[in-house]
Amino acid sequence: MADPLVLTTIIDGVVRLTLNRPAKRNALTRELLADLLAQLRDVARRPELRCLVLAASGPAFCAGMDLAQMEETATRPDAAEIWKADTQLYHDVVTAQFELALPTLAVVQGPAVAGGLGLVLACDLVIAAETATFALPEPKRGITAAIVTPLLVYRVGTSGASYLLLSGESMDARGALRMGLCHSVFEAARLAAAADGQVRSILSGAPGALAITKRQLRACAAGGILAQLKSAIAVSATARETAEAREGLQAFFEKRPPTWQPK
Repeated sequence: MADPLVLTTIIDGVVRLTLNRPAKRNALTRELLADLLAQLRDVARRPELRCLVLAASGPAFCAGMDLAQMEETATRPDAAEIWKADTQLYHDVVTAQFELALPTLAVVQGPAVAGGLGLVLACDLVIAAETATFALPEPKRGITAAIVTPLLVYRVGTSGASYLLLSGESMDARGALRMGLCHSVFEAARLAAAADGQVRSILSGAPGALAITKRQLRACAAGGILAQLKSAIAVSATARETAEAREGLQAFFEKRPPTWQPK
């Protein structure tokens, strides 16, 4: 029997969802995303839950979308329809995370890349190990981080978002802390204890007051983020259909630099 793609534990009102494809750096397949969405929707229906922790198995948090699955999709005659469904699914996951009434905490022990970083950004609080890194390399693959972008701008502002989105460079945990992308950084050996401490701090607040606070935060700062996420579905899906996207994927699998043509 295959291991679950998302491990779920609930202890004393704290639900922990753990991405569980460590051999594949927790890359996001549509099957994993569907499982994660089902878990998030279940959490939303359970008022007794007080806090959600998003974590991952193995040394990497999440490598982003599974490029092997994307490559297989690109060869299919109905690729455009599949791209749209895949981006809709990813949109639904991050939106479900973002809209949860209870506080959410991402615990990042290693690389959080592309769509994996989007999962982090959809959480309220982020703590990271010194071994964590953060990157949005989509343009290097000929695609765009359309659905991640509204979340990134919401969390770090336009300046920090421009750097991550356009440079494609990986940022270490200390840089992410300075940018505001994460809130605390710890030695890797202390990360689990730090997460427990952060959860205890969250649980010291009244559930109703925390839910109201989250609504007020979104009202003050999020503006039209939900509409922006929805409009990004078409942008993301269309970007995957381009010649640049095809070249980016081929170059990745052939372990060579992509050859870009001038626009």
